[in-house]
Amino acid sequence: MRTAQWQSYELLDTSGGERLERWGDVLLIRPDPQVLWQSPRQDPRWEAAHAHYHRSKTGGGSWEAFREVPRLWTVDWEGLTFQVGAMGFKHTGLFPEQAVNWKWMEEKIAAAGRPVKILNLFGYTGGATLACLRAGASVTHVDAAKGMVQWARDNARLSGLEDRSVRWLVDDAVKFVKRERRRGSRYDGILMDPPSYGRGPGGEIWRLEEDLHGLVADCVPLLSDDPLFFLLNTYNMGPSPASVAYLLGLALQQDRGGRVWCDEIGLPVTASGLVLPCGGTAIWER
Repeated sequence: MRTAQWQSYELLDTSGGERLERWGDVLLIRPDPQVLWQSPRQDPRWEAAHAHYHRSKTGGGSWEAFREVPRLWTVDWEGLTFQVGAMGFKHTGLFPEQAVNWKWMEEKIAAAGRPVKILNLFGYTGGATLACLRAGASVTHVDAAKGMVQWARDNARLSGLEDRSVRWLVDDAVKFVKRERRRGSRYDGILMDPPSYGRGPGGEIWRLEEDLHGLVADCVPLLSDDPLFFLLNTYNMGPSPASVAYLLGLALQQDRGGRVWCDEIGLPVTASGLVLPCGGTAIWER
């Protein structure tokens, strides 16, 4: 699946382990391990970048600024507004390739024609939450980082969705799901975007390979009697989309039926007309 071209975000070119991107009016160069090729850097904007993120051989890295970069600025996608910034570990606060999933969920929720409850685990800065809210769902947004939850709330305000039905929770995803099971909570859709490694607000350790199966198993009883979907994202350095689809199939198809499918997701590259792979998505749907 490829995300349609944004107006305020553009993947301009890729070469030598790096990508050149336009975020609104700001040009950034960031490393990307999927860029295995050394194509000519013919776009003059390689030399006009505002900032360049350099990886360190000892881990992490830092931004080198050539021109003034705002602390935060905004980009838009189909009427939603997101704050972005040059953050640590090369991040900007947004994964534009995820827009293809936002669009799919919006359409699924709108087509349901009934009230829909969504659980968004590892919700980050709220792209999926905002899309689900706009489609009319009520959303429980969970992330372990207080700053990310506030960022998501700010994005909801910028997008005119602050009055929609949403719970913003700073919590460990695994512990929250276990409590929700004890409370008997139910959701019509569950989505998660787990990191390969992370820490909860109480110092809890998350390791994808060790903990994903248990979390998915604990989430299954949270699905309502007439659920819409279970969507799980992966990234290039994690398990393949097909492996995650197999996991969802084992967890859901025997008792719930439906179908499981998966695909890579990517961004169109202006210079080549090709698609840069950015990760994958596995989905169970009724």
